[in-house]
Amino acid sequence: MSKVEDFLTSEEEAEIVKAISQAEKNTSGEIRIHIEDHTEKPPLERAQEVFHTLGMDNTSLRNGVLFYVGVADHAFAIIGDQGIDKVVESDFWDCTRDIVISHFKEKKYKEGLVAGILRAGERLEQYFPFTDGDKDELSNEISKG
Repeated sequence: MSKVEDFLTSEEEAEIVKAISQAEKNTSGEIRIHIEDHTEKPPLERAQEVFHTLGMDNTSLRNGVLFYVGVADHAFAIIGDQGIDKVVESDFWDCTRDIVISHFKEKKYKEGLVAGILRAGERLEQYFPFTDGDKDELSNEISKG
């Protein structure tokens, strides 16, 4: 399987978008998923590029999180914006990444992303709890490259 279109079914995509909405209910943090086929760049470097392209560095609290998946490259990265990096411990994303990758190894891509998203939401809630004035600043739709 090397095509973005074949990576997730439309039902699975809908479940992932639902998980993002659920994860964002209790935090002002913003979570996005980007799936693309192939890049020449290292996953982390490409994830940072996509993060910027999607305008994720424009949130008011700088607390966006991007899950990046390179389908053909079997690549995965998770990155957070400056606001998150300033307040969290250095291994903040490691457990979340490990959860996602353990599912990916079993070819359970949707399950991995949903588990990672919900965990990220829980972690973000600790540092960026939802307040009354919060609005959803970024789309929850999956972006594709």
